[in-house]
Amino acid sequence: MTQFFFSGSTSARLDEKGRFVLPQGMRFGLVEQGKLEFSIGLGLGGCLAIYRQSDIEKIVTKFQAKQHLGKYQKFFTLFFSTLHQTTCDKVGRVIIPPVLKKAVGIKSEIVIAGVLNKIEIWPKEQYENQLDTLMSGKDPELNLAKLTEEAFALLEDAECEGEICHE
Repeated sequence: MTQFFFSGSTSARLDEKGRFVLPQGMRFGLVEQGKLEFSIGLGLGGCLAIYRQSDIEKIVTKFQAKQHLGKYQKFFTLFFSTLHQTTCDKVGRVIIPPVLKKAVGIKSEIVIAGVLNKIEIWPKEQYENQLDTLMSGKDPELNLAKLTEEAFALLEDAECEGEICHE
C-alpha cells in the first residue's frame, strides 16, 4: 500500500459567498471512513491549512497533554478558536470563514497547495511573491539550493533513527 500525501497546486477565485472549489483529487484525499469531513484553520507562514479529521484528532490528543502550560495558552486559544470543522457541498465548494479570510488577507484569488498531510490555502499574490523570491535568490534566508540540501539531509537523519549510521 502506498502512503497518501497531498501535492500539486492550483489557483482559484472565491465566489461572492467566500467559497472555492477544492480540486477533486484533494477532496478524495480528505475522505476517511467514507466521510468527507475536515478542518480548516490557521497554517504556518501566513496561510490557511486544511487538515484531515484523523490528523486533527492526533493534534488534539497531543495538545491536551500540554494544555496547562502557560507559554502555549495564547497559541491554543488562537489555533482552536479559529479552527472550523467543515465539508464540501455537492459540487466540491468549501467556504472560508470570514475570520480566516481576514487573518491571512485573502481577498478573491487563492492558491491551493498540497503539502504532505495538509492542504494550504494562500492569498495568490503572497504565494506568487514567495515563490518568486525563493526562485530568484533575492533573499539569502530563502536560498533554494541551501533549503533543498537541508531538507534532503532530513531524510538521511530519518534513515538513521534507531540505528548507528556511518558516513
